Amino acid sequence: MRTRRSKVRSDPWISATTRSVRRECRRAERRWKKDKLQISYQIMIDTWARYQKVVKDARNKFFSNIITASFGNQRVLYQTLNAVLSASDHHSLTTSDGQCTQFLKIFLGKIASIRAQISSPYVTSRPEPIRLRSLDNFDLLSLSSLENLLSALKPSGSPVDPVPPHLLKETYSVTGPLMLSIINNSLSTGVVPRAFKHAVVQPVLKKPGLDTSVMSNFRPISKLPFLSKLLERAVFNQIMSHLDDHGLMDPFQSGFRSLHSTESAHLRVFNDILLTLDSGSNVLLVLLDLSAAFDTVDHAILLTRLNQLVGIQGTALDWFRSYFCDRTFNVMMGSAASPSAALTCGVPQGSILGPLLFNLYILPLGDIFKKHHIDYHFYADDCQLYASVKPNDSLLPLVECCNDVKSWLSENFLLLNDAKTEAIIFSPGTSQSPQLTLPFITSGLKNRVTNLGVVMDAKLKMDIHVNQVVKTCYYHLRRLSKVKPILKRHHLHSVVHAFITSRLDYSNSVLYGISSSTLARLQLVQNAAARFLTGTRQREHITPVLANLHWLPIHLRIEFKILVFVFKSLNNLAPGYLSELIHPYVPTRSLRSADQHLLHVPSSRCKSRGERAFSVCAPKLWNHLPLPIRLSSSLSLFKSRLKTHFYSLAFNSV
Repeated sequence: MRTRRSKVRSDPWISATTRSVRRECRRAERRWKKDKLQISYQIMIDTWARYQKVVKDARNKFFSNIITASFGNQRVLYQTLNAVLSASDHHSLTTSDGQCTQFLKIFLGKIASIRAQISSPYVTSRPEPIRLRSLDNFDLLSLSSLENLLSALKPSGSPVDPVPPHLLKETYSVTGPLMLSIINNSLSTGVVPRAFKHAVVQPVLKKPGLDTSVMSNFRPISKLPFLSKLLERAVFNQIMSHLDDHGLMDPFQSGFRSLHSTESAHLRVFNDILLTLDSGSNVLLVLLDLSAAFDTVDHAILLTRLNQLVGIQGTALDWFRSYFCDRTFNVMMGSAASPSAALTCGVPQGSILGPLLFNLYILPLGDIFKKHHIDYHFYADDCQLYASVKPNDSLLPLVECCNDVKSWLSENFLLLNDAKTEAIIFSPGTSQSPQLTLPFITSGLKNRVTNLGVVMDAKLKMDIHVNQVVKTCYYHLRRLSKVKPILKRHHLHSVVHAFITSRLDYSNSVLYGISSSTLARLQLVQNAAARFLTGTRQREHITPVLANLHWLPIHLRIEFKILVFVFKSLNNLAPGYLSELIHPYVPTRSLRSADQHLLHVPSSRCKSRGERAFSVCAPKLWNHLPLPIRLSSSLSLFKSRLKTHFYSLAFNSV
């Protein structure tokens, strides 16, 4: 037996047409080598030129289809095109049933080891009477509502789905009544079909370049049947409506919630920290890390939470009980698969209900922080708590709070990873940070931490974060140079937004007020992206290029983002923890400015730090806007007027 490598190119744009033209090239080459005639040589050259043109057209069409299909969705465009550009970074694995079984044992062993480290078992408390309106059963769907859910759902399912998801969406006129019958039957009886509770896990490398022979370098990616996601979406919408009507979610939980984002969480945390520094106190920030939090959730405790804290009863509670019962999964890699194993704990990863159920599972954790008067913020399982620390103050309240948190986590089968829990202390002005000893932090105080993708340094200068953004953007510009010759201008424009502009705009509202030299580095990246897109030479002026592209400069993009958050906060389109920071200006006596829709500007002691706080800088920026912009009736109209105003400020000379 001999192993031979396939000579067929692995490029995804190579098709049967290109292969047939290439075979003609090979035949023409063999004919010329045989007879050495000039006519044979010319035929070979013409055939080779035709092959090159066919391949180029196929490659251009391949990338154009990717960009066209992902138009308007930068995240999908980035993921798809990044997978194509990083094709050489992926390592091929020799898959077998035995290897899949080993992955299965590793994933199960990790969960078992985490739960084994938890010493305190959970003791079910006596059920408390529910003082809120309960949700006893789910409303049944109609064909039109099911069609709306189906159109909004991505066509992603399990590899073992009997019918591909895209085919179900295309044949909805035929399959719709059947799907509606299955879903409504599950909602009315409180029973989830057994086939909906089996997940297929596919291991992927945690980071590119890791050793593929070490199985601990892989993370499990769970894939559920498409119909089960459709059923979960129907339940999710009704649960969220019940939670919003009664205000049951934690007000400082930003993970996987409408109108919430990582940037809104950053704005609130940065605002509180900067205002505390402005008062002259130090701020201690602790980032708690949980080990495999989603995988160790106890089903019995979660059902108790749903009943006692959320008010789910009757058939609705029976549905969730059936949802958690008899869940299974197996590992699949290519055509190889492992046996199925029972999933006795954890919320299903890759599901629609999983993040919401975890948020409800940790609801009592916020009460612990409130009891100890510690500020906190959640983003799913990422928990950050921060408190004012004065030189002579005792850390006993913070230590007691962390001890109570560890005890609560242990009682609820969640493990705090002390090795990855980080802490940093911020100091006002040029004063030195005090040296603190924290018993619950094994790694000691850090000089910088990464908080939801933003690097925070001890002085909050944001230099390290900007350096990282600049480095990453230039790396992707070099990668995009490979596809620039084969993309049209408008397609390349979308790609630059997905890879470069998205990074420049991510949580850029927290960069307001940083040094001009640091901000200039980000402006150089935007200038380089504009030159890359338009082919402008290095010595030519960049301002007319940015004006033609309708790209606002970096400092105006930051102000634009802050003002959009202000408009959302004033019109109930932002989280409550941001809306409470914005206060309309109410004069003490009758003034002409009373109907100008101005905001109250709080005073700040330290101009270098206090003015960077959202509650201080946002009203100042808002009050300088023309009145027609402040009186906009909708978010789209506000953005349009604001962009026009900023364009006139930035490119007036052009």
